[in-house]
Amino acid sequence: MKKLGVLVCTNAAIDYIPHDYDIRVIRSTILMGGKEYVDYEELTADKFYEMLEADASLFPRTAMASTGTMLEAYEKLRDEGCDEAIFVTISSKMSGIYENAMIAAKMVEGIKVTVFDSKTVGYLQCKMAFLAHDLAKKGKSMDDIVEELSYLRDNNHIYFAVNDLKYLVKNGRLSNAAGFLADVLKIKPLLEIDKNGAVVTVEKIRTFSKALNRVIEKYLEETEGIKHEAFIIHANNPESVKYVRERLAEARPEQKEIKEYILTPAVGAHCGPKAITIGYVLNK
Repeated sequence: MKKLGVLVCTNAAIDYIPHDYDIRVIRSTILMGGKEYVDYEELTADKFYEMLEADASLFPRTAMASTGTMLEAYEKLRDEGCDEAIFVTISSKMSGIYENAMIAAKMVEGIKVTVFDSKTVGYLQCKMAFLAHDLAKKGKSMDDIVEELSYLRDNNHIYFAVNDLKYLVKNGRLSNAAGFLADVLKIKPLLEIDKNGAVVTVEKIRTFSKALNRVIEKYLEETEGIKHEAFIIHANNPESVKYVRERLAEARPEQKEIKEYILTPAVGAHCGPKAITIGYVLNK
C-alpha cells in the first residue's frame, strides 16, 4: 500500500484542535512591533490577541513560508517513505501559499505532491486534512481523496463580521472595492468567503452588533431544514460567541452543540481582534 503524507498551512489553526493525526504544518511568520514570530511556535493566539488589545498602534503583517521551506517538507516526507503527499492550503485568493506550494511540488523528486486549494481558511482546512488522512488509511487513491475533499470545498459557506476593517483592507485581503469605502465610513459589513475563495462584502452595516446579527440570520436562513455541520470561529471574542450560542439555542433548541475554534495569529493578523464567523458544511 502506498504511504501518503498530509500537510496543511498554518492558517488552518490545526495546533488548536486536539487530534492524533500525523499532519505536517507549513508555518507563516507574523511581523509585528519590529519583531518576527513563527506562527504558534513563537506566538500563540492568546498572546497575539493580548498584544493587540494592549497596544492599538501594533499592526501585524504576515510572511508566508518560502518555496524552499515547502520543498524541504516534501523531501522529508519522501525520506520517511511517503510515495505521495497532499498539501491542503488556504484559499489561493487569500494568499500566495498555494502558488508557492505548486512550484515546490514541481521541483521535488521521488514523491508526487498534490496541492489542494481549499478555497477557505481555518477549521475547514483541518477537516479536509483529517479526511485525507482517514481515506489514505483506507487505501483510497489520490483521485478518490481529491473527490471527497472537493465535496467539502464545494458545499460549505462562511459568513463573518469584523470589528475593524482596517486589517483586511491594509493587508489586501478584501476582494471588492466596497471594502475601501467601508473603511472610510467606519462601516462594519457582513462578509463572506465566496465560492471562489475570496473575502467579499455582502452587505454594508453600521455597527458590529448589527453585522453579527446578520451573520446569525444568514446562517439560519441558509441552513433551515438542511442537514449540516455548523461551527463558530473567532478572534478572541468569547462574549460574541456566548451571544451567538444563545441566539442559536433560541432559534433551534433541537440543534446539537456547535463547536468553536480560534483563529491563529497568521489569520488574525488579517481580520483583526474580535472577528467572528459562523460557518457550515452540508452533510453528504
